[in-house]
Amino acid sequence: MSTNNDSHQISNISNWYAGKNIFITGSTGFMGKVLVEKLLRSCQDLKCLYLLIREKKGASVIERKEQYFKCVIFDGILKTNPDVINKVKVIKGDVLEKNLGICDSDLQELISKVDIVFHCAANVRFDQPLRPMIEMNVGGTQKVLQLAEKLNNLKVLIHVSTSYCQCNQDVLEEKAYRPPNNSYEILEMVETLNDKALEQITPGLLNGLPNTYAYSKALTEGLVCSYESKLPIVVCRPSIVTASRKEPVPGWIQGVNGPTGLMIAAARGVLRSMHCNPDFPATIIPVDTAINALIAAAWDYGNRSENGVSFINVCVSNKLLMTWGESIESGKRFFYETPLSLSLWYPNGSIKKNYYEHLFCVIFFHYLPAYFIDFFLFLFGQKPFLVNVQKKISGGLGLLQYYTTKTWEFRNEAFCKLNSKLNNVDQEIFDICQEQINWEQYIRAYIHGMRTFMLNETEASLPKAKKLLRRLYILDRIAKCIFFGIIFTLLWMNVDTMMERGDAIIKNSLNLFIKNENNTLLINK
Repeated sequence: MSTNNDSHQISNISNWYAGKNIFITGSTGFMGKVLVEKLLRSCQDLKCLYLLIREKKGASVIERKEQYFKCVIFDGILKTNPDVINKVKVIKGDVLEKNLGICDSDLQELISKVDIVFHCAANVRFDQPLRPMIEMNVGGTQKVLQLAEKLNNLKVLIHVSTSYCQCNQDVLEEKAYRPPNNSYEILEMVETLNDKALEQITPGLLNGLPNTYAYSKALTEGLVCSYESKLPIVVCRPSIVTASRKEPVPGWIQGVNGPTGLMIAAARGVLRSMHCNPDFPATIIPVDTAINALIAAAWDYGNRSENGVSFINVCVSNKLLMTWGESIESGKRFFYETPLSLSLWYPNGSIKKNYYEHLFCVIFFHYLPAYFIDFFLFLFGQKPFLVNVQKKISGGLGLLQYYTTKTWEFRNEAFCKLNSKLNNVDQEIFDICQEQINWEQYIRAYIHGMRTFMLNETEASLPKAKKLLRRLYILDRIAKCIFFGIIFTLLWMNVDTMMERGDAIIKNSLNLFIKNENNTLLINK
């Protein structure tokens, strides 16, 4: 970091973070890891990062810390500054437990030292029943807020929400919305009712919201707003967070939720159709842009020295986004350049604006081939698997198509204003400029990252993958010729029968029409 006194040559954000202690939940998640790496790399004078991490699969939190920093995104910073790991202290705990499961000694240390809280922990799956969603997203946030009340030096708490928390609204402004129900009453209800009772009342509670995730996030915002007079809070609402654009590694991605899992299925050739409106904007945001916004939002609000809740929609303006159709076609083109070395069929699926056309393709190009291949696997003593794969894909498509067949306007005036507050140095280090995103380059990096970090495929596997792609292309063309040849043959063999039936239908229709006309004339007479 520069030490030049010229305010245009130093990072105001990095200076503000200097000497501060930061508490982070959800640090092992996708956004959490990028947040930790960015803070360590770009705010080098911060004092300590406290990461709330639970024991998992028999691994202690110390062991998990060692595993944590083996992630590829930390390679660069550990190579240049290996001692930076000493700025990280792992706190054993869990957002599902009372007092976050933090022991008394750690709790006292947090109370006396923490200046900033980033609450990133959340259950982000769309297919979960009500109980785990409420317990994690609403109950977990309540416990974080209760801890924040005790902190002696709290400057700001960043709560990571979602721009899809109010899906019933066509326009989402950067303001508080009335929650669908009382957050405290729902928490109490979840503690009281059994799973069967909760399942029965869930549709009524959702009241048009697409899933329990959106519902829980809307409730959580209501809970956060109840602390308006007590805590300094910024609610950040990212849209669909996807692979990194530039940092820490271009195209880095973790997890198969959302578009990533469907991209992998399409690249493997098992996803042939997707219900989507190709003209609607693809409301995605690179994870590094979203994380930069969180860090900058904390700096901006922390300089105000006031309590209350502010809202920022961390979203790219619709006019600057690619459409779903453009992004999918770009993705296909780049997949052909860098195919996967393991594919079951030629990746030539397409999007369908009409649901019934999509349903037809799902039946004939998803399930029928899956049953056919699984049947032969069974005959040869192999374990069938493709039908189960297609069921998972159909489930994922069903959850995602809500977001690809509707459009929203996410107002982002506060997000744009935040960028204008950054000096030249901070605009470079904490880049949140929407206009500079080259979506073609981004999708190329996204696919490269998915191939590298998710599927562990290297450049050395490309020749083999391209050879497989050519074979699958030939096989796909042969299969289509056979399919349409069978259809044509069946039609040709039965053309006389179809013509006879057509003539009969026409004659019967004419006779019925004439009969009705005669009856009408008799009635009139």
